[in-house]
Amino acid sequence: MSPWEIIGTVLGVIGVGLMIRRNLWAFPIGIAQVVIFGWVCFTQRLYSETALQVMFLAALAHGWWHWAHAGPGGAELPVQRLSAGARLAWILAALALWAGWSAAMRRAGAALPWGDAFVFAVSVCAQWLQARKCIENWPGWLAANTVAIGVFIAKELYLFAGLYVIFWLMALWGWREWRRAMATKANHE
Repeated sequence: MSPWEIIGTVLGVIGVGLMIRRNLWAFPIGIAQVVIFGWVCFTQRLYSETALQVMFLAALAHGWWHWAHAGPGGAELPVQRLSAGARLAWILAALALWAGWSAAMRRAGAALPWGDAFVFAVSVCAQWLQARKCIENWPGWLAANTVAIGVFIAKELYLFAGLYVIFWLMALWGWREWRRAMATKANHE
C-alpha cells in the first residue's frame, strides 16, 4: 500500500461525500483524486481504469462548470430523471462501450480487460449522468462499483477495493439523498 493509494482513497471519500451533498467543492477535490488514482492504476496496468480517470478529469471539469452556471440568478441545478427511452439508450450505450473497449484492452494486454472495461463503460455513462444531475447516475455507480471491488481485489489493491466498498455504500446514500431533493422540489412546486 503506497502513500498515493492512501491519499487517493481519502480524497475519494471526501469528494463523493461532497457530491452526495451537491456541493461544488466535490469537483476540485475529485480532480485531485482522479489524478492520483489514475497514476496508481497506470502503474498496475489497469489501463481502462487509467483512461477512466482521464475521462473523470474532463467530466469533473465539465460538471463543475455546468453546476456553477446552472440557472438564472445562481439557482441550483435541479436533480432530474431520465425518460424511459433515455434510460434504455444509456444502458445500450454502456453495453456497446463495454464490448468495444474490452476488446481493445484485451488486444493491448491490459490486466483484467473485461472486468476493468465494464467499470470503465458504466462509469463513463454514470459520470455523464452525474454531471447533468440525473438521478440515474447512482444505480450506474452501484453496478460499476460492484465490479470494481472484484477488479481491485484481483490486483491486490485492497485499499482501493475497500474504497469501492465505501463508494458502493455512498452510492446508496447518494441515491436516497437525491431522491429526497427531487421530492422536496416537487413538494414546493
